[in-house]
Amino acid sequence: MGRGRAANYDEQRDRIRAEAARLFAQRGYPATSMNDVAQACGLSKATLYHYYSDKTALLAGITLDHVAQLQAIVAEVLAMELPPEPQLRTLIQRLLRAYAGAQDAHRVLTEDVRFLSDDDRKRVVDQERAVVAGFTTAVLALRPDLQGTAMGKPLTMLLFGMINWLFTWMKPDGAMDHDDVASLVQELFLGGLPAVRPLQGGSKEARKPALDKDG
Repeated sequence: MGRGRAANYDEQRDRIRAEAARLFAQRGYPATSMNDVAQACGLSKATLYHYYSDKTALLAGITLDHVAQLQAIVAEVLAMELPPEPQLRTLIQRLLRAYAGAQDAHRVLTEDVRFLSDDDRKRVVDQERAVVAGFTTAVLALRPDLQGTAMGKPLTMLLFGMINWLFTWMKPDGAMDHDDVASLVQELFLGGLPAVRPLQGGSKEARKPALDKDG
């Protein structure tokens, strides 16, 4: 008869992921062993392998769980059907609050995806694209005149450029917390978005200099 799951299986699995994310973020994924993770969790290696078959599976668990939470936030906010500006403000605030509670996992997602198997990396990337698509929908709701242009995703990626790398400079005991930064990002992005103009000519191809007749 197979070994059943312990009553606290999910709680223990979450704790393993949290400790592994902390170690991966501090030491780097390649420098961290399953034995390091087991020791940090106060578990035997045999018990750890009951939850994750190897280090790559553990990395997949961390990254897929984190990006799934981000995707769920986006879906939940969009389902609220808020007016365009409150919708984008809420998305920014909710995402940054999620980052505040998962800085280690976010660092791992940002830096260590390259160590995943091709299949797991594709699953992570697909979920990340869903997050970006949700934000793009919200951005274009504020600028419906840009619908049908190539500007929606670039604007969204510029927004993510402001928030995705907070872990590289923001300190837990700093003068600003994640809600403060969310307000700052909201004002910077929403204040500047109305000034954006559609690209003249519609594409980079249209902006290329024409060859002269002798060229």
